[in-house]
Amino acid sequence: MFTLLPDGLPSGRELLAEGRAMAKDWQVQRGPFLKERDVPSEAAHKRRTATEGRIMQHAQIGYRDLAKSRRAYAEIYEACARKGVTVDRYGICLDWSMGLPRAIREKGVTGTGMILEGVEDFVAFTSGAPVAPHFGDFVLGFPAAVENTQAALASGSTSIGNLGQYFTFALPGFSDDIETTAATVKALGLIAAQQVETLVHSNLDDGFAALFTDLASSLGAVLIEKEIVERLIGGHVSHCYGNHFTDPLRRLAFQLALCEVTDTPGTMVYGNTVSYRGNAAQNFASSASYLLADITGQRVRPSGHAINPVPVTENTRIPDIDEVIDAQLFAARLVEDSQSFGTLVDVAKAQAIADAIVAGGRQFRDNVMTGLAEEGVDTQDAFQMLLALRRLGGKRLEERYGVGEPDASIMRGRRPVVPASLIDEINGKAREHLAVVGSADRTKLKISGLRVLVATTDVHEHGKLLIENVFRELSVETIDGGVSVEPADLAARAGESGADAIALSTYNGVALKFLKALKVELALKGLDTPVLIGGRLNQVPEGSNTSLPVDVTAELVAEGAIVCTEVEAAVPALIGIAGRRKAKGRRTRLAS
Repeated sequence: MFTLLPDGLPSGRELLAEGRAMAKDWQVQRGPFLKERDVPSEAAHKRRTATEGRIMQHAQIGYRDLAKSRRAYAEIYEACARKGVTVDRYGICLDWSMGLPRAIREKGVTGTGMILEGVEDFVAFTSGAPVAPHFGDFVLGFPAAVENTQAALASGSTSIGNLGQYFTFALPGFSDDIETTAATVKALGLIAAQQVETLVHSNLDDGFAALFTDLASSLGAVLIEKEIVERLIGGHVSHCYGNHFTDPLRRLAFQLALCEVTDTPGTMVYGNTVSYRGNAAQNFASSASYLLADITGQRVRPSGHAINPVPVTENTRIPDIDEVIDAQLFAARLVEDSQSFGTLVDVAKAQAIADAIVAGGRQFRDNVMTGLAEEGVDTQDAFQMLLALRRLGGKRLEERYGVGEPDASIMRGRRPVVPASLIDEINGKAREHLAVVGSADRTKLKISGLRVLVATTDVHEHGKLLIENVFRELSVETIDGGVSVEPADLAARAGESGADAIALSTYNGVALKFLKALKVELALKGLDTPVLIGGRLNQVPEGSNTSLPVDVTAELVAEGAIVCTEVEAAVPALIGIAGRRKAKGRRTRLAS
């Protein structure tokens, strides 16, 4: 029988009390933003801005080079101000190693983000301009949650996250979910005990929404997080979405749905980054598409969400300072030029979709809460609630408690109330990739009997879903190798499953380091399993303090990887692997 939680767990109530007690020494400090705007918190600024009818703007910054990051903090704000454009808030891109406690951080794998060593660095970084500092990544939800939250408060931040990452992110080399949960609960207690309204930020697209097939489930996740943060802890949770919302209508409908279930101001609507598939000129069209939906949403139902114009180079590299400025100026002009755009939008249609999302979301929340109680989870204990949700995972939650009609032919086994546009996107991209595969190659793969282990180096699962979708259509059996998997675990799975190849999707600048580690682990097990790798094939050079990662495709090839810049590039590689396997089997039979 599946046991969700073991005995002897820490008490959530005691952890919260410990976190709240820290508020005697750690309170929000009035940094440049709070002083300049003369507000107690960013939430107060959001409410005032919404009343004024102005749409807030959000930018992401955080280069590996701290000096460059500090320069960006001032330059972006000042350059935009000279053009009459206000950048209200910065999302701070910390490196994922920041999720590890400072004492063991040096032992962790580093990515492409910024590393702030201590409280002084946090304070110095946010002092450059009167922009609200939003610490959204690798603060809450990780073993270093307490120390990072303390530093964020000291820097004047009143928006701290990312609770969504707690449910789905795993740090390389660290797997203790009990310690991670305990740290997160303490940090939530500290935030809730602040004398000013401090938002617990949660990006749904970093959490379960990235895995859900139904927007009703995604809104249900909002309601469940409200149960934990607001009812059990006494804090204020604020939600972000948008990374994977490719359909403007459903994007608008989801904002309307959010407004139905919460009166806490939203943090930001994130850019639809998965739509950036072309060059800069093509990506401007995608940028305008999602921004118009978000601008319209703020005009129809102001929620305090800032719009987020993602620079058009985001799909190829970390955007530079001037490109962030260009994106902000582009968004501001779009706000000006779209004053009458809302008259062209069928808001009633969006509202009808929102109503369905809300009804389904409430049912999903009720299903989950009832199901957890039946599993023996104390639903009045924040620690047990968080840990149970994390251990169940998004796929199992939706399979067990989803509200759509059962249908075994559909992913998760249910027909969505309102399908997530990400699933449409993945299916559409799969069709595009499959269209270029010839019938002769399809036949070869169909009779090959190949079994491929598919995994990701990080939490970004969409590449993995796309690979699995395409391979299934080509009659190649896929084996689940996991998300944010460790090299040792992946090698073990390869040996256990007898996989003919490993297909690896990577995103966060660790391609070469991960491959080298995987090769070592495979060799230790006596395996020579071919590795196909695709995605963001870059890495910050060892010993470099540069902000920009470099392409490591050539190095990956030199290490023996089969680089696949597109999914269909795996087809000739798989055919070759099948041929070598067949020839090897023939030689073995002849030798015997």
